[in-house]
Amino acid sequence: MLSGWRKACKSDGSMKERSLTFPEIGLIAGTRVVLGAGIGLLISGWLNKDQRTGAGWALFGVGVVSSIPIVVGVLAKRPVAEKPLALVS
Repeated sequence: MLSGWRKACKSDGSMKERSLTFPEIGLIAGTRVVLGAGIGLLISGWLNKDQRTGAGWALFGVGVVSSIPIVVGVLAKRPVAEKPLALVS
């Protein structure tokens, strides 16, 4: 797990900066909400055991599976500092 953290850091210890659009931030937040709702249902006592287990695992699975393409897309973006600058005359 630390190897991924080290890849995200530069040699001087600072983090790589990537730009995100508002829709990307919304997708990331939405998957976190679904994932959290699934975990919340798994540990809550609001529903009976079968309902809680089914709904909790379904939401947890959707949150995890929908996070994978988002993470891949964000990591595939070039860091802001590596983007070529356009010359303006």
